[in-house]
Amino acid sequence: MTRRQRGFGWVATALVVGLAFGAAPSMAQTRPMDLTGSLKSVFLRSRASTGEDYALSLNRLRVEAKGDLAPGLALDLQYDNELLLGSYLDTVEFRALKDTAQPQYWRADANYVERGDVYGRHRLYRAAVTLTRGNVDLKLGHQRIAWGTGRFWSPLDILNPVNPLALEREERVGVDAALLEAKLGPLSRASLVVAPAPDRSSTSRGVQWHGNAGGVDASLVAGRLLGLDIVGMDLAGQIGDAGIRGEAARLRPPGGSAFNRLMVGADYAFANGLTLSVELYYNGAGSRDSAGYDRAGLRSGGAAMLATRYAGLYASYEFTPLLKWVSYAVRNGDDRSRAIDSRLVWSVAPSADLAVGVQRYDGNRGSEFVAVPDAFQLQLQWFFR
Repeated sequence: MTRRQRGFGWVATALVVGLAFGAAPSMAQTRPMDLTGSLKSVFLRSRASTGEDYALSLNRLRVEAKGDLAPGLALDLQYDNELLLGSYLDTVEFRALKDTAQPQYWRADANYVERGDVYGRHRLYRAAVTLTRGNVDLKLGHQRIAWGTGRFWSPLDILNPVNPLALEREERVGVDAALLEAKLGPLSRASLVVAPAPDRSSTSRGVQWHGNAGGVDASLVAGRLLGLDIVGMDLAGQIGDAGIRGEAARLRPPGGSAFNRLMVGADYAFANGLTLSVELYYNGAGSRDSAGYDRAGLRSGGAAMLATRYAGLYASYEFTPLLKWVSYAVRNGDDRSRAIDSRLVWSVAPSADLAVGVQRYDGNRGSEFVAVPDAFQLQLQWFFR
C-alpha cells in the first residue's frame, strides 16, 4: 500500500468523524448534521470472462453525513469501506480489474489490504458541498448528476449513464463537477454543469432547462459531455393513469459522424400491486450486424450498448407489504439475444432487506448477451441511523 493510499484512509476517516461529530454541533445550523448509513453484504456465484467459476462475497459499510454546516452551506459526504472475499479474487479477471482507476478527476479511493482471498478498499462515494443564495444553488464535488427520465436507457444521461443489467442498479459512480442551478419557478429551473475529465484532457460543459406546462415536464439539454456534442430533450407526462416518458438526443463524437439516440417509455401501476414499465431504445451509434459490434469500447467503458434497437420490461408485484418480486428484462432487437434479472425482495425487519435473485442471458453465437455468464446473488442490507 502506497503512502498516498495510507494518507487517503486517514483523511477520509477524519472527514467523516470530524464533520459528523465535531464541527456540526459548534456551528449555527438550519438543518442538523445527520449521521446515517448502511451495512450491505452481497454473495455472488457466477463465471469470469475467462471461464473460471467463482464465488464472491462483497461487504460494504457506508456512512453518510448530511446536513448544514452553516446557513446556506450544506454537506453531502458518503464514505464506503468494502471487504471482498472469495475465489473471485484468484481469477485473471479480478487481477486485471482491481487496479483500474475510477473515472474521477480527484482520486478518492484506495485499497488497504490485499492478501490471498481478502481484498479491502475504501472510497468517498459522495463528497460535495452546496452553497445556497436565494434561488441559486452551487454544488461542488463528487456528485450524481441525473439528467433524463429513462429506467433502462437515457440518451441524455451521459455523465452517469444507466446500466440496465447492473447487479446493483442503485449504485452510480458519480462525477466530479460543479453544478449551478437557478430556480425559475415552482416547477422550472436552469442548470449549468462543468466537469473536468479524469485524464485532464478536456472538460464537460452542459446546460439544461427544465419546466412544466399543462402537467407535462420537459427538459432541453445542450453542451459537450465526455467529448460528445449533444443537443436533446425529454418529456414526461400522463395519459389517463399511465405515465409516458420520452428522450431524444443528437450526438457527435470528436471527428466523427453525428448520430441519434431515442427512448420512449410507459409506466402503469395496477390496483392489485402489479407495476409495469416498458421502454424502447434506439442507439444510432450501434451496429445492426453483430460482426460490427464495438466490443473493445464496451470493455473500456466507451460504449454502453452494442446494437441499435432494444426493448426493456420492468415488472414488480407486491405479494404482501413485506414481500415483493422485481424483474428487469432486456431484448436486443437486432441479434435477438436476451437478458433477465429477477429477484425476490423481503423486508425481514423494519430497517433490513433480503434479496435473492438470478441473472440469465441467452442468444445465438456472436450475439451481445450470449457470452455474458449467468449469476446467482443473495443480498442483505441493514440501514442504521
